[in-house]
Amino acid sequence: MTSQKVREQFLNFFKSKEHKIVPSAPMVMKNDPTLLFTNAGMNQFKEFFLGNTVSKSKRITDTQKCLRVSGKHNDLEEVGKDTYHHTMFEMLGNWSFGDYFKKEAIKWAWELLTEVYGIDKDSLYVSVFEGSNDSDKLEMDQEAFDLWSAIVPKDRIIMGNKKDNFWEMGDQGPCGPCSEIHVDIRSAVEKAKVSGASLVNQDHPLVVEIWNLVFMQYNRKANGELESLPEKHVDTGMGFERLCMVLQGVQSNYETDVFTPLIREIETITNHKYGKDEQTDIAIRVIADHIRAVAFSIADGQLPSNTGAGYVIRRILRRAVRYGFTFLDTKKPFIYRLVKVLGESMGKAFPELKEQYQLIENVVKEEENSFLSTLEQGLVLLDSVIKSAKGKTIDGQKAFELYDTFGFPIDLTALILEEKGYGLDVEGFEKALQAQKDRSRAASETSKEDWTILLEDAEQEFIGYDSLQSEVKLVKYRKVSSKKDGNQYHLVFNLTPFYAEGGGQVGDKGYLEAPNGDVTYIVDTKRENNEIVHFSETLPKNVSGSFKAVVDEKQRRRTESNHTATHLLHQALREILGEHVEQKGSAVHSKYLRFDFSHFSKLSTKELRAVENFVNARIEGQLPFEEHRNIPIKDAMEQGAMALFGEKYGDTVRTVRFGQSIELCGGTHVKNTGDIWHFKITSEGAVAAGIRRIEAITSDAVKDFYFKNNRLLFEVKDLLNNAQDPVKVVTALQEENIQLKKQVESLLKDKAKGLKTELLGELTTINEVKFLAKKVDLDAGGIKDLSFEMGQNKDNLFLLLASEKDGKAILSCYISKELTFERNLNAGTIVRELGKYIQGGGGGQPFFATAGGKNPSGIPEALEKVKEYLK
Repeated sequence: MTSQKVREQFLNFFKSKEHKIVPSAPMVMKNDPTLLFTNAGMNQFKEFFLGNTVSKSKRITDTQKCLRVSGKHNDLEEVGKDTYHHTMFEMLGNWSFGDYFKKEAIKWAWELLTEVYGIDKDSLYVSVFEGSNDSDKLEMDQEAFDLWSAIVPKDRIIMGNKKDNFWEMGDQGPCGPCSEIHVDIRSAVEKAKVSGASLVNQDHPLVVEIWNLVFMQYNRKANGELESLPEKHVDTGMGFERLCMVLQGVQSNYETDVFTPLIREIETITNHKYGKDEQTDIAIRVIADHIRAVAFSIADGQLPSNTGAGYVIRRILRRAVRYGFTFLDTKKPFIYRLVKVLGESMGKAFPELKEQYQLIENVVKEEENSFLSTLEQGLVLLDSVIKSAKGKTIDGQKAFELYDTFGFPIDLTALILEEKGYGLDVEGFEKALQAQKDRSRAASETSKEDWTILLEDAEQEFIGYDSLQSEVKLVKYRKVSSKKDGNQYHLVFNLTPFYAEGGGQVGDKGYLEAPNGDVTYIVDTKRENNEIVHFSETLPKNVSGSFKAVVDEKQRRRTESNHTATHLLHQALREILGEHVEQKGSAVHSKYLRFDFSHFSKLSTKELRAVENFVNARIEGQLPFEEHRNIPIKDAMEQGAMALFGEKYGDTVRTVRFGQSIELCGGTHVKNTGDIWHFKITSEGAVAAGIRRIEAITSDAVKDFYFKNNRLLFEVKDLLNNAQDPVKVVTALQEENIQLKKQVESLLKDKAKGLKTELLGELTTINEVKFLAKKVDLDAGGIKDLSFEMGQNKDNLFLLLASEKDGKAILSCYISKELTFERNLNAGTIVRELGKYIQGGGGGQPFFATAGGKNPSGIPEALEKVKEYLK
């Protein structure tokens, strides 16, 4: 049975049980501050489990794209080493929201597995929660046990502990006992030797869990206590890849048709065969798995970056590159070539892979190129560390610096050291890594108290499209503490005019006014589990009273101008550059807008002017705002509305139209494009391969922009003796300046050559290091050039060169790269510490850094103190 058929049969089975089939939510989370990625099928339904929203359908089924690489469900380090863990995986699931419970969930699961899929009943085992003796004092799940006893022999029912059979999505939130279904696909001979029951949950590759039936009946509070949910729910998740393994009669997920097309392509590209060598097999599995995670994330709008979800994606891709580099001898980018194969095999179920093919391929290729350069640099530095080692064990702190500063993977460091006959101080590395994690965790740690409920069953409504103020009641609140923001309060009202951050638009600010005149300021508004949460630094004194909620109108109007401008900008780009242009992200603030889009090259001045003119023509045309709320998404798409990849849409949507521009959008907008006044692009550049970014301003910000530019023009004309044609005069000055610069550069080069020879002759030796600390008559650029030229002539070089220009002091430190590791020297740290003598500061890289200050008289002391670093 093909994987496509497996997926279809699952969905059709539950459709026959009156479940509604819904599409997968994006893998990248947008409105859940507790998660970076969707890590379980239930994530998109959290609001229903929490009782914040009532689902229109009591029964739902889907196949959900999931990613588990961070947080509680971290599977990353297992991926590739075994045959059944993955980063990105599909979770087949069926849900009941206050409808059926254990009886139907268990009956239908067994029916689907044994009657529809035809899995041998004698190969299946089930588990039941045995209860707990901890502070929760939970009883055994007798109901589930009795239901299973009527279906399977009792020797196939395994009692499971809290770790295996009580599912919690995090430290807080919905949870409950679960029944897992395990399958034993070993040979008859192996089954006769060892009972499958003894191998359940023992990480055996052929005795694996395929389905988890979670019975949501509790909510875990912030203080750790459990409370019963208002309604009981069913949340099931079946691993699609594992199910395919069972139904296709193979003994590894990677032998199914989910992965074999990718593995065959990797074999062809790398000329390494799968199944011949364990280390090669691991590398191929890592790459086949990781390209799926990376491709789906990019298709959902998440590009690799250095922070948050983007960093996780970069880390996954770099792990794949590293395995190819180390074990498949691939020194050039190749993983991007797998994107096409992935699209061909999974594009029918997930069309975004085909539609975003070119973007995914470009981004992956660029990331590969970048990391391969990092690996080459790291290898040179590691060689330097090895040469300077006094024994056969490399210091863990040095290995951590390689990892932290240069991004060189620790397991690759360990592997290279092993090949060269060296050991690694793993404990030292782990200690340094843990210290870094502790610092990071302490900086971002947040504690949330439980919600204090003031009004039960209160409906929450957003009225901000039509009004900027309203009488409101506080439904619930909680206190939140973090090092970054201090103490804050989260407030939820029965209705609100405040727009919650979403769709790129920032949340509203404003205030609450009590009847006695007391004011509570709202500093931000965000959405969490489909609730609009207002952030405040104080709590109203009388929480049970009524309040007047008022949105900051000035900020809202500016934000609306910028949001409408992004729609017009999107239309302009597609009209001028072509219909390949698609929105890839946006940020709409009150002061500016940012718009990311797919395009293959830098926009010319002519194209930028055409885009500006297009948008401003529609502003001058005073196009009216046309809005349709709660219309079926099918009707909206037939009207030509544009939907964005990576966004989750419901059955009904809101459309926003200005002339020929029509988009699905939940944001706020001007009533007429004339309200925008004017649109001005301030910058255009690259974000990633195939992704460009435009930043622009509208309304009051444009007025300020032109006012400042007009003032500057008059100041320039003043300097040019009120020249009638300042452009002509400035052009002549520039040409003259170019000629003068050439003459100065020629003189400086001659001076630097003489100075280089002079300084090389002044080098002294301190503890086997060639050293010089001196004040020179050069600017910062000249000092840098001179330092690197001297570094090319001399190894083991340590320079501190100082200069004084226009009453300011400069200190520049150059250290040969080998010394940064051998002597644990860091130029950035050194100039920061010496900067105090010149009343300034600075920084840079370990091998070169510069500090500036306002006290040139401190230069002699700095030049003297630097010697202490070599003693």
